[in-house]
Amino acid sequence: MNLSGAHVVITGASRGVGAALADEFAAKGARLTLVARSVDALAAVAQRTGGSAMPADLADREQVDGLIGRIEAAHGPVDVLVNNAGIDLTGAFMDMPMTDIERMVQLNAITLADLTRQVLPGMVERGGGHVVQVSSLAGTGTFPGISVYGGTKAFVTHMTAGVRLEVKGLPIGLTVVETGLITPTDMADSVLSYPPTKASFRRFHRLGLLADADVHAVARKTVHAVEKGRRTVRMPARAFLFPMLTNAPRRLVEMFLIGVPRRTDG
Repeated sequence: MNLSGAHVVITGASRGVGAALADEFAAKGARLTLVARSVDALAAVAQRTGGSAMPADLADREQVDGLIGRIEAAHGPVDVLVNNAGIDLTGAFMDMPMTDIERMVQLNAITLADLTRQVLPGMVERGGGHVVQVSSLAGTGTFPGISVYGGTKAFVTHMTAGVRLEVKGLPIGLTVVETGLITPTDMADSVLSYPPTKASFRRFHRLGLLADADVHAVARKTVHAVEKGRRTVRMPARAFLFPMLTNAPRRLVEMFLIGVPRRTDG
C-alpha cells in the first residue's frame, strides 16, 4: 500500500506505541486521525504530525458506537485502521476488582472488534484497506499478574485469524502485531509494578527467550508491514517459536479453506 495521502486512523495515539506510529505514518505522507482519551497529550501529537485529534474514551461503548462513521464524515474514508488502544492493569487475578476486568475486556477486545466491524464494510465496498491489530506475545504465553490482559490479546489474535478467512480473496490487509515488553512506555511500567510479573520477565530475559522491544522499532516495522501487506509483526525475533506453535492450527485450517463468499442484499 502506498501510504502517501492515505487516511490512517490510530487509536491510543496520545503516547507510547500510538504516538510513535503517528510519527512513522506521518513521515510516509499519510493523513492522520488520532484517537485517545488524553486530550492535551493527543493534541500535542496531532500538532507534531499534522493530524486531526478526535478525543474519545474507547472504554465507553457509547463513544465507540458509530465512531468510524463520524471520523469518515469529518475526514473522509479510512484507508488504514490501527487498533492500538489498550490497557494492562496488572495484579493478582483473585484480588482484581471486577471493574478493572470489565474495562480491560471492553477496551482491549470489544472495542477493537467493534471498530474492526465498523471499518471493514467500507473498505470492502471501496476495494481496499488495511487493519492493524496490536496484540501481544502475552496472547500466546502469559505470565502471572497479566492473566486478563493475556486473555484479551489471545482474543485479538484469534479473532483476526477468523476475519482474515472471511475476507480472503479481497484486497483487505490484516496485520497482527505481537511483541514482548515495549520500552519505554507507561504500559511497561505498569507490567513491572507487580513483583511476580516482573520476576517472570527477568527469568525469560536471563534465559535469552525474551528481550525488550523498542517502541520506535515496533512502529517502523508495523508501518513497513502495512506498506508490504504483511500479516504479522513479531518482536523480539527470538520469541518467534511461541506464536508459531500457537498459530500452527490456525494456518493448517487456512490451507483447507478458500474464504467465505461476500454477502449481498436481496
